[in-house]
Amino acid sequence: MHFQPRGSCVEARGFFMQRNTIQQRFYRPLERQITLGRPSIRRYVGLLALVLILVVWQVIASLRLYPSFIIPPPGAVLEKFITVVQDGRLWLHTSTTLVEVLGGLALGVSAGVVLGYIIAKNQIIEDLLSPVIVALQSTPVVAYAPLLVIWFGSGPNSKVLTCALTVFFPMLMNTVVGIRNTPAPLRDLMRSLGATRAQMLTRLEIPAALPVLLNGLKVSATLSVIGAVVGEFIWANAGLGFLINLSRNQYDTPLVIVAVLTLALMARALYSAVSYIERRALAWQQRTRRD
Repeated sequence: MHFQPRGSCVEARGFFMQRNTIQQRFYRPLERQITLGRPSIRRYVGLLALVLILVVWQVIASLRLYPSFIIPPPGAVLEKFITVVQDGRLWLHTSTTLVEVLGGLALGVSAGVVLGYIIAKNQIIEDLLSPVIVALQSTPVVAYAPLLVIWFGSGPNSKVLTCALTVFFPMLMNTVVGIRNTPAPLRDLMRSLGATRAQMLTRLEIPAALPVLLNGLKVSATLSVIGAVVGEFIWANAGLGFLINLSRNQYDTPLVIVAVLTLALMARALYSAVSYIERRALAWQQRTRRD
């Protein structure tokens, strides 16, 4: 008897294994090169868009279609930026807003994750709280800010709570979705192995929900800046929101633009920080997909 077919299968299997090895050695480094090249291209596109905006801005300001206190030239904004950096005003107001943002972000994220987990695990609590949560979420945060100032004063506490309220709902919803989307077969497997609730939480539910939680954290990081500024608009004696209000009343448009750009940079920095944490925390998923 001849076992040529089996030998052919072995040869074919060896061929495909060798082919897969070639693909791993050639195509994957090539994919990494392409992937590494894409961020630099996006960076140049963003830089080009920024230059284009500055050019259009300068052209409109040079044509003097509007008074300089409405559309100041970029040079005037740069001069104002240098002035407020040198006299310390920008750092004072930026640090005030940043403290409020970080405090509100920590409070809102913690409360949203804890309550979201409780709701995801208990249907009765969801039925009890869902009408209240929907009513609170559908009301703009601007409507709550005056009440928080009245109840907690014009100091940083009311701004931190306004910020926390803005952050709370996205984290609550993402936590509920992330916990409930944990694969049921994995739950059954953990139960069959005798896993405790703490082990289910730390070894299954949190890792499974981590992508959704981090997406919610990215949204919350940008919304936290909005919440702090809303509180400062209502009543404050420091902060970037206060600086914008003061500059607007004085028709100091360059200073308004400086404060707005500082807020944008703050939000972008927070978003980038969470994105970095996301890449580090989910690196194991990317390695699994490559393998």
